[in-house]
Amino acid sequence: MNNKCNILADLLKRAYLEVIPTRTILDRLVHIPRHAYVSITCSPVNGLEPTLELMEKLRALPDNRQLKLIPHIAARLVQDKGHLREIMARLEAARVESVFVPGGDAPQPVGSYDSALSLLRDMAEIGHNIEDVGIAAHPEGHPLIGNAELQQLLLEKQPFATYLVTQMCFDPEALIGWLRQMREVGMTLPAWIGLPGVADISKLIALSLRIGVGQSVRIIKKQKGLLKRVLSAKPYQPDDLLAGLEPCLGDETINIPGFHLFSFNDIERTERWRTESLAKFSGEYNA
Repeated sequence: MNNKCNILADLLKRAYLEVIPTRTILDRLVHIPRHAYVSITCSPVNGLEPTLELMEKLRALPDNRQLKLIPHIAARLVQDKGHLREIMARLEAARVESVFVPGGDAPQPVGSYDSALSLLRDMAEIGHNIEDVGIAAHPEGHPLIGNAELQQLLLEKQPFATYLVTQMCFDPEALIGWLRQMREVGMTLPAWIGLPGVADISKLIALSLRIGVGQSVRIIKKQKGLLKRVLSAKPYQPDDLLAGLEPCLGDETINIPGFHLFSFNDIERTERWRTESLAKFSGEYNA
């Protein structure tokens, strides 16, 4: 087995799933290995409470089902500093080791925080024992913020964070090119690559256009046999994207420690893909 396969196996071993808090998600997380990392997203429609409730329910599970939790705390969903203190107390009580702080997709903030940067500053002022704090990065830009401002904001957030997660991107060249550029301007945080998990093609394209990755979604459309796959309901798998990233994954100057898998709550299929890919790159796979 070559070194690239070793690197891919290591990165897939450290990959973690992003899930959406729903009424059925708790039981479905049985497919996740014990002590694996699980990222719990939040939405502008439902607010932060479902995220925090799922976090607390998962922490209350028996030891043999314990997971490492990464709740999302979207800045635009936090009302004020008092609300933030309450959230931080719940995170501490749940023994959370890592938290992810995006700005959030709410058109209007519910309170006094209009950006992740302002929330991160108040988190630092309040003080906390959370070991890792993640921030969002947008290799293909943001629908509402210019690229120059995005880059500056990312650099300003760097002192308050320990890692970044890239938004979903289907173009490996664009992703690596953006990351090299960020390294040149002083971004040193390790970059967890946002990797789409297994999903129905039509759903994936619609979601991609909504969150502003319309440029690289053309990469999906150009993939051989896409129309046939859509008609046959064959799901997307990130194998082509992984192959495109492979040549750069061992480059220490880029600093990619692992993958953030967007599961779209298709946990069973995404985890099966990860497990089979891990076995393949580890040399343990029998086709």
